[in-house]
Amino acid sequence: MIHLSELTKEELIDKVNTLTLLLDAIQNEKRQSELLNFPWVGNLGNWYWHVKSNQVIFNDQKIIALGYSKKELGEDVGFEFFTKKLHPEDYERVMQNMRDHLYGKVPVYECSYRIQRKDGTWVWFYDRGMVTNRDENGKPELVSGIVFDITEQKRMEASLVEQNQKLENISRTDFLTDLNNRRALFERLEYEMKRVARTKEPLSILMLDIDHFKKVNDSYGHLTGDGVLIEVAKKIKSSIRVTDIPGRYGGEEFMVILPSCDELGAMRVAESVRMSIQDTEFDNGIKITISGGIKQYENESVDGLIEAADQNLYLAKKNGRNKIVHST
Repeated sequence: MIHLSELTKEELIDKVNTLTLLLDAIQNEKRQSELLNFPWVGNLGNWYWHVKSNQVIFNDQKIIALGYSKKELGEDVGFEFFTKKLHPEDYERVMQNMRDHLYGKVPVYECSYRIQRKDGTWVWFYDRGMVTNRDENGKPELVSGIVFDITEQKRMEASLVEQNQKLENISRTDFLTDLNNRRALFERLEYEMKRVARTKEPLSILMLDIDHFKKVNDSYGHLTGDGVLIEVAKKIKSSIRVTDIPGRYGGEEFMVILPSCDELGAMRVAESVRMSIQDTEFDNGIKITISGGIKQYENESVDGLIEAADQNLYLAKKNGRNKIVHST
């Protein structure tokens, strides 16, 4: 630590002016009762930054939250001690926010950011401050603020987002087969129709229905029937393209949305599915087949497109089952 006797007259004057300014600010804060005791969880206290000397005074709770002790830091702590610990993804945003405030573009400096603790872990701080003193040229001399540790709040927010995403996925997933449910299929089909309007690429759908599925339930029971549905769903998923969108339409009926696929391409996918199921021996030696109907999108409504594919499925059933029928 530099002894005062080692400083020049000008340096001593600067030192005294800095300390006077900081003491005046602290006393002013104390006179404002609303700033004395913040009841909010995570409050780490006030901080003061003397811009010219780059000296920061802060409550010990701030550095304790970062895993440091006051003795480790020494007497003079600069602004960079904290900014160097900002998360790389947050650094420029925080610095720009401070610059905008110092230059008078925004009324206050306010942001939340990740900052690294001594042990390398990251915590979330919420910072709010403003210029409380400017020199005769209007340049900022002192910035005062308050900081909060919002790590737990951010953890809870992330957990809530995760839980909401899980609920959203559940609401669009068939509980038995883990495929898209009917609601999700309609939403995806509407989306793909709008995409066709932009890209002019073809779009087809495939409706599939297990042949004589009632016999499986009647002969082996509904639990075995559910097992067959689960395995059929897996076969469908493994037989289609990565870009295709499979779902359970209802009961033993399935739908596959085929983006960027005309009827001939859809026929190749459908035959792959049909043959995969035909060649599979399910539990209890059960052998089943599946029938399908294909329709390429031609500016119909969602209901119109599905009805047309269903009509082709009906024809496949009528003409002997274990077949795929398309419109052309």
